[in-house]
Amino acid sequence: MARERVVVVGGGLTAARAVESMREQGVDDEIVVVAEEPRLPYERPPLSKGYLAGDEPSSAVYPLDAAWYRDHDVDVRRGVRATQLDTEARTLATDAGELAWDRLLLATGASPRPFDGPGAGLRGVHLLRSLPDSTRLRTALRAGDRRVVVIGSSWIGLEVAAAARTYGNEVAVLGRGEAPLEKAVGRELGDMFAELHREHGVGLRTEVSVSAIEGERGRVRGVVLATGERLPADLVVVGIGATPNVELATSARLTVDDGIVTDASFRTSADGVFAAGDVANVFNPTLGHRLRVEHWDNADASGRAVGRVLAGEQLEYDEIPYFFTDQYDLGMEYSGYGELAERAELVVRGDLARRECIAFRLLEGRVVAGMNVNVWDVNDEVQRLIRSRVPVDPAALADPGVPIPEIGATA
Repeated sequence: MARERVVVVGGGLTAARAVESMREQGVDDEIVVVAEEPRLPYERPPLSKGYLAGDEPSSAVYPLDAAWYRDHDVDVRRGVRATQLDTEARTLATDAGELAWDRLLLATGASPRPFDGPGAGLRGVHLLRSLPDSTRLRTALRAGDRRVVVIGSSWIGLEVAAAARTYGNEVAVLGRGEAPLEKAVGRELGDMFAELHREHGVGLRTEVSVSAIEGERGRVRGVVLATGERLPADLVVVGIGATPNVELATSARLTVDDGIVTDASFRTSADGVFAAGDVANVFNPTLGHRLRVEHWDNADASGRAVGRVLAGEQLEYDEIPYFFTDQYDLGMEYSGYGELAERAELVVRGDLARRECIAFRLLEGRVVAGMNVNVWDVNDEVQRLIRSRVPVDPAALADPGVPIPEIGATA
């Protein structure tokens, strides 16, 4: 039987895990990875965490090294940009020539949303998505004694703020909501993060919007709020979300709706074309509708799962969304469905004020999300409660004296 060719478009963790998974499943086909950046596929969390803070080397971003790709006969074409996808001819045009394919995975990820007001192009205005982005920002922050303004109180915004303070910079964080991370974790837990940053000297502002970034001689000098107030700045970091990279999918007339639309097995609207990771809007069997997730764990898990699909396995992807953060002395893991948690009851086990707790979200008596803060080795149990969908006793859930494995175990 002739060897087929599988082409993977993307240079992130999803691409790395997909090719790794295919080889683990015994796929002997030719595998080609088309990566736009001139480096091996890498993961993003260290860019706003350990690497940015100076605690990890740049090598920490690579899940697989060059020897792995060589030893497993995976052809990684670095610094090659895919430009056009033809699903009928089964060809991929790139700036280095055309590639024929038998199966193709789009793992093109997402791009940071830029500030859309005046001053976005000034020197000293940073976006954070790539390794070079993080290197430039780390170099700027490491000098210390800089006035840093972070636009956006997202996870990346707060992690950047924590790193900037650790380097000895003056930091202001500007958020539109009543509390940082309000949509992600709710008002009460968002307030906890706000207090954490204020304790570390961050000037965190809520319910504000930015109208312009001001500069002098091409370099940033300040941020102007909608009220007209001006905040001086030597450095501005924009962390206001990301948009999926759907250009190739659009060129091929794939179905696109907040990402590339797929079924629960990552199949797009075109035969032989799959999508996974940040760019994919995947049907979720638990929720009964599509869900696009941008967190690290989804890139990791969906990459492994789509690799199994490309190897011929029949599966439906139903991983519970998971993310984590490290800020100052706070470490946190979160598992659950944000859209369900928004209208769910908060039940806290432990001490929220001391930031040592597990915060559960209960909807109709069932756990739909859980966040452990400076409490470890409990995420598997949190996910078990979510997946079981069994009613639980809120009092038992809140009582540290009742072991979590006993809750819902016999319901």
